Amino acid sequence: MEGMFAKFVSQKISKTRWRPVSASSLQQPDVFATGSWDNEENKLSIWSTGGFGALNTEEDYQGDFKLLCDIRHNGDVLDMQFLDKDRIVTASSSGSVTIFRHHQNNQTLSEKQRWVQAHHHVGSKGIAAPCTSVVCSNPEIVSVGEDGRINLFRADSKEVVRIIDDADSSAMHAVTFLRTTEILTVNSFGQLKMWDLRQQGNDPTQIFSVTGDRIPLHCVDRHPSQQHIVATGGQDGMLCIWDVRQSRMPISLLNAHEAKMWEIHFHPSKPDHLFTCSEDGSLWHWDASTEIIEKPSFLGGRNTSHMSRSTITPSNTWLSSDPTKSHLEITDLLPNSTLSVNSLDVLGEFLVCGTDAENICVTRRHFS
Repeated sequence: MEGMFAKFVSQKISKTRWRPVSASSLQQPDVFATGSWDNEENKLSIWSTGGFGALNTEEDYQGDFKLLCDIRHNGDVLDMQFLDKDRIVTASSSGSVTIFRHHQNNQTLSEKQRWVQAHHHVGSKGIAAPCTSVVCSNPEIVSVGEDGRINLFRADSKEVVRIIDDADSSAMHAVTFLRTTEILTVNSFGQLKMWDLRQQGNDPTQIFSVTGDRIPLHCVDRHPSQQHIVATGGQDGMLCIWDVRQSRMPISLLNAHEAKMWEIHFHPSKPDHLFTCSEDGSLWHWDASTEIIEKPSFLGGRNTSHMSRSTITPSNTWLSSDPTKSHLEITDLLPNSTLSVNSLDVLGEFLVCGTDAENICVTRRHFS
């Protein structure tokens, strides 16, 4: 069975993240965090799913979310990552990077560490630049921002470990780890850049580019088991698949959303499944796990009341050497949504997303 549950939460949700569970356990995720934006008072909030992790695979989820605790957040929450099961790192429009601790014994949140104005405009420490993205590999934290700066922190140190001051001449929108000492960033020039944190200097080790049109890229994710495969999305809603070993251009360019793509995530344990969300109100599940023999009905499903499905045959799936044998099934999980879907996260059988309609949605998917 597959189910969807939505809750109106009276705040625009900018980020949603599952609390991590042990990879060796069969536990389904049961707690997630949300961050808000564009509200009079923005918040970091912790929610319980209401126990659907205990359901067996034949049951639908029909529970309700429970707000466990929340805390005021200085500025919009532009990104958010769990450092471990108890600590959450946020990126703020105020330029700050903050670590919060979730105290599970009494269900409270507290601020443990803040790097104030870690991102700021050159020549003026007093003018903040939004911190757009953070990525964590405990105890290390990397942040990027609209000031083109890369910061490396350690959770147990109040000092910034390293600053790459002029890393980029344009705004950096997202960052992810490629390997333990390598990161990937995307920017407003439509570039994907690779950085080796062991090297001194401000220059990337490689630069990749979509086209000469400089269409901004907004999100990036690395394949969980094949680290050379990377997916990005950007201003034009296009999905790009890259092989960072071989080419400075994308391997695949797929027409996707009708507006900006805000987030992209491979399923962490079943990476034939990919998820994207967009300002156009769509939340898509890209399924490359099965062959489908049917004609495309191209992606017009937002006006229907049920899940819309269509099929396309891209040039590669993900890096298929024989594209004639590869198909992608695409499902719009929110076919009637009109306002922006800003964030998604997937873990186990469950996906959580947050929207400008002030809703949090959880859907259950059974993956092959």
